[in-house]
Amino acid sequence: MTTSERVPARRPSITDVARRAGVSVGTVSNVLNRPDVVAAATRERVQSTIDELGFVRNASARQLRVGALQTVGAIVLDIANPFFTEVARGIEDRLSADDHTLILSSSDEDPEREARYLRLHEEHGVRGVLVCPSHASLDHILAVRERGLHVVLLDASPGRTDVSSVGVDDVRGGSLAVEHLLGLGHRRLGFINGPPVIRPCIDRRTGVVSALIAAGLDPAEVLVEVGVPSLSVDAGDIGMTRLLELPVGRRPTATFCVNDLTAVGALRALRRAEVPVPSRMAVVGYDDVQIAAMLAVPLTSVRQPTHTLGWTAADLLLREALIGPSAQHERVLFQPELVVRDSTAPVA
Repeated sequence: MTTSERVPARRPSITDVARRAGVSVGTVSNVLNRPDVVAAATRERVQSTIDELGFVRNASARQLRVGALQTVGAIVLDIANPFFTEVARGIEDRLSADDHTLILSSSDEDPEREARYLRLHEEHGVRGVLVCPSHASLDHILAVRERGLHVVLLDASPGRTDVSSVGVDDVRGGSLAVEHLLGLGHRRLGFINGPPVIRPCIDRRTGVVSALIAAGLDPAEVLVEVGVPSLSVDAGDIGMTRLLELPVGRRPTATFCVNDLTAVGALRALRRAEVPVPSRMAVVGYDDVQIAAMLAVPLTSVRQPTHTLGWTAADLLLREALIGPSAQHERVLFQPELVVRDSTAPVA
């Protein structure tokens, strides 16, 4: 055997600790789990042996024995989206306070993939799961909840009273974006929207239309909506390219993008077409992820409280898991905020 082929050292067991400390396995277990029932001198000797051997308890085995895995699942639309990365950090911060771990996965906006992850979480016995719905229908999500899995909807509107949810008022958010552009004098607006089965896309569109009607404008005359298949940079590029193909007289002077990633793609398409921002095209995003302020043209965006969304959703889930079936479902709805930067300006 060469020096590069060393056999890994065996992990010390609870039996090794008991043998070295001269106590029973039960005493070691009590030191780990109920230290108050062990005499101080014995407790100190066992702890010293644990430190000496570098013993680490096998938490997963213990949790399986007691039937309560300290793990929570979260299924988001796309881990690569900085919005969900920031939300996940809020989830993790709340879970870590109660010694829980997070299993994070992407549905890729696919209901079948989402359903598969839900089944896997259910089979592995997690304490609960946070789900950002990939479809307006919640049937498969509610089905696992009916079988005993705690569920909290994440980044979702509070449309139901039979399941807890945490979200942002996306209708108001869509209105904020359009009200800002109308206030700058724009009267030909583009709207790059995502899949019409995703609730935030539906709600933001409702806000867009409501703001136009409230301003006395006919959406059919002033708005050009382009639907794209995903909430990605490439999709935003495609959406803006379609808008730029319109005749100059019909081309928007400002565009609201359904999220910041599509806005980044829209800016890329504008740069490629040598259309200056904001003098010939104002752009508004949604989410206000950290990169929005770092772009070559800092992005005006509708801010969501990403970390707070994740923290609050995880807190709701842990409380429901602790209380059990008698827990009251809660619906938390935060208000968005418009953050104005250099990508918007008065119509030329």
